[in-house]
Amino acid sequence: MAFDIDALRARPGKKVDLSSIDPKSTPEWDYKDDGEDKERAQALLPELNERLESLQELLYAQGKERLLVVIQAMDAGGKDGTVRHVFEGVNPTGVEVASFKRPTDEELAHDYLWRVHKHVPADGQIVIFNRSHYEDVLVVRVAEIVEEKRWKRRFEHIVNFEQMLADEGTTIIKIFLHISKDEQKERLQDRLDRPEKNWKFETGDLGPRSQWDDYMKAFEDVLEQTSTDDAPWYIVPANRKWYRNVAVSEIVIQTLEGLDMSFPPPEDGLDQIVIPD
Repeated sequence: MAFDIDALRARPGKKVDLSSIDPKSTPEWDYKDDGEDKERAQALLPELNERLESLQELLYAQGKERLLVVIQAMDAGGKDGTVRHVFEGVNPTGVEVASFKRPTDEELAHDYLWRVHKHVPADGQIVIFNRSHYEDVLVVRVAEIVEEKRWKRRFEHIVNFEQMLADEGTTIIKIFLHISKDEQKERLQDRLDRPEKNWKFETGDLGPRSQWDDYMKAFEDVLEQTSTDDAPWYIVPANRKWYRNVAVSEIVIQTLEGLDMSFPPPEDGLDQIVIPD
């Protein structure tokens, strides 16, 4: 089945209305029913993992291209699960996950992009941002940590920062995992009900939930104002985890396939070498 990732892309400068995008929908997937489609997706995922593993090896071997994958979502939106399932089996030598928590005192003493810039990928690397610099136009806005005129300026800062990375050779893809408020409630309740998941529950997660509509508006502004040709946002309906995993896999794979990559040439005379006993 051909999967057109462009169908999930947020168009630069175009208005985004998240309420019009069903978090249970499955764009570019011939949906029949949850049971059958979940099985189809689970059968497909190892094939996607294998393709991604081969592309990551090529990226690492060539050592010229860089890929930055930014993942944002509401709490319990599936960021960790996406990384775990999509990048399963990929060689960790060339892949790094950077998770951005509450800023430390040292980080707060610098500009808000300081802690982010030092984690961007080097040649041959894939870096995944689990949360990112976008927290500085989301959380600080809704929680009123900084004044409006300050966070509004940051949209331009971020666009310019990402353009600089792109101009210097970094390919950027940004993924918003779009879940519903009801789905979040179920996932948070699951963390409470299952002892082995209690560690994932934080009472602080309930604060943003009470401001859901404010966060949706903040995400809409992010998607509208910072999706560019060189650093596009993809809106992935993420209530169905099986669909989320396939969609994100396709976005990463097709992006890597679009790069000009080849293995380095071998040393001369390898065909004459005999491995000694």
